[in-house]
Amino acid sequence: MNKRKIGILIVLLAAVCFSSYGQGAKSLKINEILVNNTDNYQDDYGQHSAWIEIFNTSFASVDAGSCYLTNDKRVLDPNLSIEERVSMMYTVPKSDVLTEIAPRQHLLFWADNKPNRGTFHLNFALDSVASNWIALYDANGKTLVDSVTIPANIPVNFSYAREADGATKWVLKGGDDSNYVTPSTNNQTQDKQEKVDGFRKHDGLGIAMSVIAMTIVFCGLILLYLSFRIIGNISLKLAKRNAMKAHGITDKKEAKEKAIGAESGEVFAVIALALHEYQDNVHDIEDTILTINKVKRNYSPWNSKIYTLRQTPRK
Repeated sequence: MNKRKIGILIVLLAAVCFSSYGQGAKSLKINEILVNNTDNYQDDYGQHSAWIEIFNTSFASVDAGSCYLTNDKRVLDPNLSIEERVSMMYTVPKSDVLTEIAPRQHLLFWADNKPNRGTFHLNFALDSVASNWIALYDANGKTLVDSVTIPANIPVNFSYAREADGATKWVLKGGDDSNYVTPSTNNQTQDKQEKVDGFRKHDGLGIAMSVIAMTIVFCGLILLYLSFRIIGNISLKLAKRNAMKAHGITDKKEAKEKAIGAESGEVFAVIALALHEYQDNVHDIEDTILTINKVKRNYSPWNSKIYTLRQTPRK
């Protein structure tokens, strides 16, 4: 294996490692938390409990199974062993298929200190008066993926959330129709489409939209035509070069006089069709061995009819 192949192999391995790293738990973010829930979102038992929303910032699915959630700051002690740290956290079950978060989607956990109610019910509760620290750890129990400190005295049914999904700025949400709490959905919702509304205002009949659409389509067709034309010319040149090489001719003028590589398009079409049929097994089943045998006839005067006919006497 030469140096070039080794270099390509190293690049491919690095790409695989970086892609797997980018699509792992590092892509998860604590996105929104509601501490004091009295008449907001209900869990699957019809209870109003505090909840924590996790957001997948990547464009690939990420499984939160085997990750850890905690509100115990003692896990920050670097002298703790992995076993000691894990014992202070909630382990997200790995066997639940619902822990897989789709690209740019959310997962909701209930901080009700009732883990026996299911996968998404944590083994700790949040303090509705004091500040709360929440952390998300990777499956190794050592790597801190994300953490946030929630201020004290958050109003009832208000959430502490990122301004937009995965953003760095945190804001208080709730109490206003334009800034409402958004569990399991985007933190920043758009009720209006400004660009669409502006386009509708200035082009009510859609004439400009039709012209733009047809222009784009025809430009695309022209680009396709030019692409196929260029590729076709390159293919013809390569075919002529290979034909000259096969016949041992280096002079282009001599090759032109002998019509080397000047086969018509019909010839190439037939060859391409034959190859296509051969690869798809739609050709006739034929034997490649041809056998020719000489026909032998057994002749005997006793079974010949010419001897049983009367002959007309000759004068």
